[in-house]
Amino acid sequence: MVFNWLHLAIIIFLVGALLFAVGPLILATLLGPRATGGDLHMPYECGMRPQGPAWTKFGITYYCYALIFLAFDVDVLYLFPVSSVYAQTEGWLPFFKVFIFLLVLAASIIYFWAKGVFTWPRRIKL
Repeated sequence: MVFNWLHLAIIIFLVGALLFAVGPLILATLLGPRATGGDLHMPYECGMRPQGPAWTKFGITYYCYALIFLAFDVDVLYLFPVSSVYAQTEGWLPFFKVFIFLLVLAASIIYFWAKGVFTWPRRIKL
């Protein structure tokens, strides 16, 4: 195998990529301030002192609402590019595609509503 300029360029780029990735970490370790004590090991909450214990359990309903919000939010985000291109389309096919998408979205909302997903459960005191 003959070593040529292409091999040298690949090695230089690999070394450069490695320095680009690891260099800031090494510089931060060497040049960064070394603070000890105080609030160093406290959880960070927007620059304010945390109230109560750091590890508290949240109800599963918070996560369910977050997942449902993300699912419907991403679905609605698909409508923005469609609405910008819709004026340039011809025929009924794009209309039916958007209509079917909105119909499935509405059906899923009705299904979740019927299952009681959107009702916030009251806390049961034991």
